[in-house]
Amino acid sequence: MYWTLELASYLDDAPWPATKDELIDYAIRSGSPLEVIENLQEMEDDGEPFESIEEVWPDYPTNDDYFYNEDEL
Repeated sequence: MYWTLELASYLDDAPWPATKDELIDYAIRSGSPLEVIENLQEMEDDGEPFESIEEVWPDYPTNDDYFYNEDEL
């Protein structure tokens, strides 16, 4: 299983929180690449929903990772 920013971005608009099965269903319906679906299928499933993309891929960049001042936008 491997994630890249491009692959993980297909889950940006997923209906969070979501279970593993819901994420797989969303990925299929939204036309995500096969790699995204395979990565989701390989994840461990404890039955608890994932609250955000960061629980699926902890390295997913957040707004805190960018070095700009949001007040200036």
